[in-house]
Amino acid sequence: MFELYAITDRDMLRQRGKNEVEAGREAYAGGADVVQLRLKNTDGGEMLSVAKQMQKAADEYSKIFIVNDRVDVAVLAGADGVHLGQSDIPVKEARKLTGPDMIIGVSVDTPEEARQAVADGADYVAVGAIFPTATKKNAKQGVGLDSVFLIKQAVKVPVVAIGGINRGNMTEVFRAGADSVAVVSAIMAQPDIRKATHDMKDIILKLGL
Repeated sequence: MFELYAITDRDMLRQRGKNEVEAGREAYAGGADVVQLRLKNTDGGEMLSVAKQMQKAADEYSKIFIVNDRVDVAVLAGADGVHLGQSDIPVKEARKLTGPDMIIGVSVDTPEEARQAVADGADYVAVGAIFPTATKKNAKQGVGLDSVFLIKQAVKVPVVAIGGINRGNMTEVFRAGADSVAVVSAIMAQPDIRKATHDMKDIILKLGL
């Protein structure tokens, strides 16, 4: 489905004078297969406006755009997908709103949660934080590569690894069984988003996945 999954972070981008739409375009241009819009504590109107622009950019690059948490925003923006946490709308309920074609991803911590997510209709599962990270403070920290391996064995859908992943450790994440790596700071906190994305994509291509 995809290999390199970039996730926006408003604070990181503002420090560099960028917005989510600009960052998304640069990430797509650098080789990201997916860009997820993550906007916490933002009103729905603003998020919808940003999401519509980002979906347009994704279409131009023939890439995938995913909205974090907000099923309503994803549907109204015509997004390719939505990503849900364990405390968000359940997949079965979200599917009633999205229809059969929208991608739905779910964050999981255990093989049991992964199996349940897939049984409910998830198209992919995400596990993390693999390595300690300050980006998502409420995530379990440093769950390790074993979690990737065990969840990969438990489900047949793509497994996305997230949390503290960068150019230096991403190879071992793929070798543990991940189908994709989701990255925040290793792309969004960099002065040149396009180059940072390109460098990570180059490593993936050399792995010959």
